[in-house]
Amino acid sequence: MKVSPDDEEEIRKAGKIINDKIKEYREKFGIDDKQDLLSMVAFDAVVEKMKIESNNDSNENTIVEKLRSLNQGINQIV
Repeated sequence: MKVSPDDEEEIRKAGKIINDKIKEYREKFGIDDKQDLLSMVAFDAVVEKMKIESNNDSNENTIVEKLRSLNQGINQIV
């Protein structure tokens, strides 16, 4: 796999995380099939991404509401 030198460190970290998860699932579930293990890791990664996106959406909505409230307070003063 060819990557730019700027991305190399992140790619190596991602590879380590993937390998660690494969090892964890292999030990936890006793599965040796690499395709099954990679599928489980991919599924886990997507679920984690969805959770993060949901939290980000929730945080964004909270921030927008707080900004609206502050803006209304400022407009009442002016």
